[in-house]
Amino acid sequence: MTKPLRLSRREVLKGLAGVTLSLPLLEAMGKEVTASEPKRFCALYTANGMSLPKAENGIDEWSWFPRRKDQAGRFVFGRSTEPLAPFRQQLSFLGGLHHPSGPKADPHTCSDMWLTGAPLHNPKPGSYNSVGLDQVIARHTKQHCRQPSLVLSVDAGTGFSSRTGTISYSYEGRPIPAENNPRRVFDRLFRGDRHSLESQRDALKHRIRLVDAVLESARQLNRRLGRSDQDKLDHYLTSLDEVESRLVASEKWIDIPVKQQDYSQLNLDATPEGEPADYYRNMFDLIALAFDADITRSVAFMLNREDGMGISDTFPLKLGLKRTHHNLSHAGDVVGQREFAKYDRFLSEQLGYFLGRLEEFQDQSGSVLDNSIVLYGSGASTTHHSKNLPTMIAGGANMGLRHGQYWRKDEARMSNLYLSILHSMGIEEASFADSTGVLNNSIFSSV
Repeated sequence: MTKPLRLSRREVLKGLAGVTLSLPLLEAMGKEVTASEPKRFCALYTANGMSLPKAENGIDEWSWFPRRKDQAGRFVFGRSTEPLAPFRQQLSFLGGLHHPSGPKADPHTCSDMWLTGAPLHNPKPGSYNSVGLDQVIARHTKQHCRQPSLVLSVDAGTGFSSRTGTISYSYEGRPIPAENNPRRVFDRLFRGDRHSLESQRDALKHRIRLVDAVLESARQLNRRLGRSDQDKLDHYLTSLDEVESRLVASEKWIDIPVKQQDYSQLNLDATPEGEPADYYRNMFDLIALAFDADITRSVAFMLNREDGMGISDTFPLKLGLKRTHHNLSHAGDVVGQREFAKYDRFLSEQLGYFLGRLEEFQDQSGSVLDNSIVLYGSGASTTHHSKNLPTMIAGGANMGLRHGQYWRKDEARMSNLYLSILHSMGIEEASFADSTGVLNNSIFSSV
């Protein structure tokens, strides 16, 4: 009897002129491959909370959280989230969530701790924070894709403590630098060197050796510096570590071609200084393409920064509103709260565009959206209030999520939500941050 053929998931066919093509998923690759779709995660953060108008202002219809039900008992989208109505069966609102450490922290650190839940007072010596959910996911999925994670922000870099420009934190509790330039993101994800594979490999190994040498020199220097300089150099070392991990991942995948895709609608010259919608949609296009090509399975994108920091604070002005984002978040009058809600509506339109793009791309079973969990929210409800964090979950139909709900439980822990997300992705961690278990009787049917 002939022994069954057994193929690697990364098997390729070689043709004329050395051209290589990735094989489709075949039964010979085994059930653990063919029956398993990529499971992806994307965290989207907006600063300064959401519009939850005061009852006395009489504009409840502009609330970000649903405040009414229709005759069928379904929640009714507020005007600020109406653009998401076509995705009713693919998303849910979650209310009452909080981080127990939130009230103990500076209110401006809510973006720092959104994905970590850390108390932000040096959880362990030499660190500022603890690991973010996106990086836990990246550790468990990085062997399957070219890039362990993709960290994006409207402003790039790390910012500084309590005013960070990133929502992603390493296992050492250090901020991971974010990228904000569409062209650099595209080049990193999709554009290989035009030289031969051997030339690429030699150049890559040279870059890895260079980074190794710089890392060693920097670590030796770090031991001779004062505390303040050590903190600054630690951020630099974190950046180098991130570069090194990407280079090592690139070496592993250098012989395997990236999936052919249509990039024609991308505008790689879009910038945060230009049209806000154009910028956001190009960044969302890049994430959707990266997910479709299985280049990464973990993404964190900071849409706005806290406390009026960064270019995105002026986006409402570019849209014809009268005040900046942070200023609107503090508004107590009818006009100001309605304008704040109108900006929330603008963000809902961009999120709707992103969900639509994920739905267009198809996996073996269902759409990319069906195999992705998209977390959207803020680290405050209204400005500086750390309870009832606005939270939306979309996608994940093939990962056990049941949507079309407005689930609410007061004093529920965000870390329990994060543990539920991990388990839905097949990552059986016993706990996350200060979790006490998973979210019971919620949108997660399989945890």
